[in-house]
Amino acid sequence: MGVRTKTVKGSAVKIIEKYYSRLTLDFDTNKRVCDEVAIIPSKRMRNKIAGYITHLMKRIQHGQVRGISLKLQEEERERRMDFVPEVSAIDTENIEIDNDTKDLLAHLDLKLAGVHVPQVR
Repeated sequence: MGVRTKTVKGSAVKIIEKYYSRLTLDFDTNKRVCDEVAIIPSKRMRNKIAGYITHLMKRIQHGQVRGISLKLQEEERERRMDFVPEVSAIDTENIEIDNDTKDLLAHLDLKLAGVHVPQVR
């Protein structure tokens, strides 16, 4: 094992972002994809990049990886952000408050519809 240079890391991230669908968890497959899609000066550098791609692909399987922007992940994030529930979690038609809050609202001269103090049994 060794320290990976920024050239290896940067190249791997760019290849993953562009060719994610062609990459797998298999080093040999990733090595062939690197050969096809990039001009890498040496065999040793190609193997290092392919190894790091394989490492990142395994991490991506477990969850999001910082610094890698995949279309699939972005679409999933947008889908979660745009989700609107059919029934609001905040029911504003009927708001229950305590006596202190009622007094505070009366002091501030605020009259809100649907606000009431529940009866204590």
